[in-house]
Amino acid sequence: MQTHIEKLVKLQSVDLERTRVNNALRALPTEQAQAQAELAAAERQAAEASDTLTREETLRTRLEREIAGFRQKLARFRVQLDAVKTPEQAEAIEHEIKFATDEAERLEAEEIVSLERTEGQEAALAAARAEVERLAGALEKVRTRGKARMKEFNAELAAQNVEREALRVGIDAEYLVRYDRLSGSRGTGLALCENQQCNGCRMGVRPQTWNQLREGELLTCDSCGRLLYWDPSLAPPVKAPQPVPQKKSRAKKSLAGD
Repeated sequence: MQTHIEKLVKLQSVDLERTRVNNALRALPTEQAQAQAELAAAERQAAEASDTLTREETLRTRLEREIAGFRQKLARFRVQLDAVKTPEQAEAIEHEIKFATDEAERLEAEEIVSLERTEGQEAALAAARAEVERLAGALEKVRTRGKARMKEFNAELAAQNVEREALRVGIDAEYLVRYDRLSGSRGTGLALCENQQCNGCRMGVRPQTWNQLREGELLTCDSCGRLLYWDPSLAPPVKAPQPVPQKKSRAKKSLAGD
């Protein structure tokens, strides 16, 4: 492979690696933002669970107050019942006692259901708070890892930039212009031709082009426009010539026949 082709191949390899590192650098804030979003969602869920529990406790406080009110009414009605003088008064008070008793029992049943709900809500709140704690720890790890990876990626980029500039100095300007233009539009500017096929676009090349490539020329793919090259190291090994078996002479055959 000619020297300028080797340098272009190395340059593209460095450029592809730089692209990978730059993409990884851009992904770091995204990873942290995702961790922050997950933590925020868990915090909202914990807050909602806490609010639900607070509302349940407020409901139970109100129920207890209403139950106490009906119990007080029952006590007064029973005192009044002992002092009534007519059946009509007794019937009216007994009706009030029954109503107050029914309401107190209904509210007590509702209070029991509220207590049962509270058990589930307390468990949900504990789980939500545990998730918040876990995600907060995960976010801190993401931040720490992100700082370390950013430092590592920046060091890689610095070394790649030095190598890239050193390679570009030794490449003809005409090739560099074409390579840069193609890399910017297609992602790569150089493509290996293997088995009479461009590895950039997977289109076949003409036999004449294939022969020229194997002679060490740097050509252009008619389909995608990339710079085409051929790597001699990929050529199949030349088979060693096999010895041709010698034929027996007719004289020997004749003697053997006698």
